[in-house]
Amino acid sequence: MHKTSKATFVLPTPLLEELRHFVQAGMADSLSALVRQSLEMRARQLREEELEGQFQEAARDPLFMADLRECMQAFDGTTGDGLNA
Repeated sequence: MHKTSKATFVLPTPLLEELRHFVQAGMADSLSALVRQSLEMRARQLREEELEGQFQEAARDPLFMADLRECMQAFDGTTGDGLNA
């Protein structure tokens, strides 16, 4: 398990009440676990969005795209290598 740290956040009361309801209903192990899981999911989404932006930026870079085409052409001869067609 990773090292943990305490943090204080301000949440809207209705949201906090809803989260507590989920814990009391047995839908989450604890309030902390539910908040951690939610933040992990959001962080994953943000990382994916950031990566998508980097892909889009690379796709607009003519030098990167030329290098990519060159690499793909270099491996054209190995496509299907070892397969009986």
